[in-house]
Amino acid sequence: MENQDQWLKFAKHRPSPHHDERPKDCDIDLLVIHNISLPAGQFGTSYVDDLFMGTIDCHAHESFASLQGVRVSAHCFIRRDGEVIQYVPFSKRAWHAGVSSHQGREKCNDFSIGIELEGTDNDAYTAAQYEALVAVSRAIMVRFPKITTEQIVGHCDIAPVRKTDPGEAFDWSYYLDLLQRELEIFE
Repeated sequence: MENQDQWLKFAKHRPSPHHDERPKDCDIDLLVIHNISLPAGQFGTSYVDDLFMGTIDCHAHESFASLQGVRVSAHCFIRRDGEVIQYVPFSKRAWHAGVSSHQGREKCNDFSIGIELEGTDNDAYTAAQYEALVAVSRAIMVRFPKITTEQIVGHCDIAPVRKTDPGEAFDWSYYLDLLQRELEIFE
């Protein structure tokens, strides 16, 4: 990771206009895992990128009507083949969590990093996605040591009434086991 700009060296960089400054003196201490696919359940389209870049054609699919005027982003997006695209530098606030709370703290965007996996709640994630997620998580944890495995949550954990992602298809045990092994290698 490049310390100056907070961009992953191994990711494709697509700077999104949908971000802003974090509150002053705010520690980044939470990693939030999401899922997204546009249209829902369709993979490999350009629509997620278009959404995060603010260029989505809301007439391209009937389900996109509700996206009119929506301004969202994540720090990173991991495609089904494991490609990592970074939209927002980690030092900036991406707009991924919405109305949210973690351990009594509101506005999780202020102190979290958001990673979107291309997927749905019910479709199994790919081995390539888990490998990429571990690599991204490790890089983030090295840079932000307050993010421990206990500080990695799903969107469902910080917005339980509104959100269900990354869903029942996400294998938390598998991911955390892979991550723990990766962290031990570099201790």
